[in-house]
Amino acid sequence: MDENIKIYLKNNTVFSMATCAEDKPYSAPCFYAYDEDSQCLIFSSEKHTQHIVNAIKNNQISGSIYTEVSEVAQIKGIQFTGTFVIPNEKEHYYGVYQKRFPFAKEMVAPIWAIQLNWIKMTDNTLGFGTKLEWESAI
Repeated sequence: MDENIKIYLKNNTVFSMATCAEDKPYSAPCFYAYDEDSQCLIFSSEKHTQHIVNAIKNNQISGSIYTEVSEVAQIKGIQFTGTFVIPNEKEHYYGVYQKRFPFAKEMVAPIWAIQLNWIKMTDNTLGFGTKLEWESAI
């Protein structure tokens, strides 16, 4: 994975998660922690939320992470696809998320993950129209 993509994933905290189940699309913003070792976005959400209900039914996820800017030359963001993961409480995902967001230690909402499969990053700060692409070998 290109270093620019890794840095961007590490430096941001919110992604938009898009799901679809029973022909009904849904999207939701989520705080996340990036785990470089597993190449996962780790987040917390209640089991009854629509995006989690959908993801349990259909584990194929897409999403985006972007930086709000007012100039075209500063556009920077990521589009991704991935597979929804239901970790158990003993897995390291909980520690990764709680390290990034210490307040999460007090939360009762479960932790989930998205195993990243494909990323396209647009980064105009590297030159107008620069696209960096990555695909998992898994």
